[in-house]
Amino acid sequence: MKFIIPLIPRSKKNSMQIVYAGKRPLIIPSAKYKQYEKDCAVFMPKIDTIDYPVNVKALYYMPTHRKVDKTNLESALLDVLVKYKVLQDDNSNIVVSTDGSRVLYDKENPRTEVYIEKI
Repeated sequence: MKFIIPLIPRSKKNSMQIVYAGKRPLIIPSAKYKQYEKDCAVFMPKIDTIDYPVNVKALYYMPTHRKVDKTNLESALLDVLVKYKVLQDDNSNIVVSTDGSRVLYDKENPRTEVYIEKI
């Protein structure tokens, strides 16, 4: 299966916010990530939730040549896929690998191309 998320890829771990619940500090994702997560909804495939081993390959096309942490992008993508029930979970029994994932450059068309293949 292949689908495209035509948005600038976002990392969940960058620019996290600290908020307080009473006296307890909580670390939450940034507003940019939360918006990204919401915006992804319309691009998610309408399928039965995947509950079997898969490889999730993602090509992250960034709008700049700035260094980014690929594992943070992968983590954010997998969380989005779980949130919208594309994947049942992102544990190692389901997401066996992310082989072939890369960070690339495309100033005019930033996006994430997602390929999910049964193992």
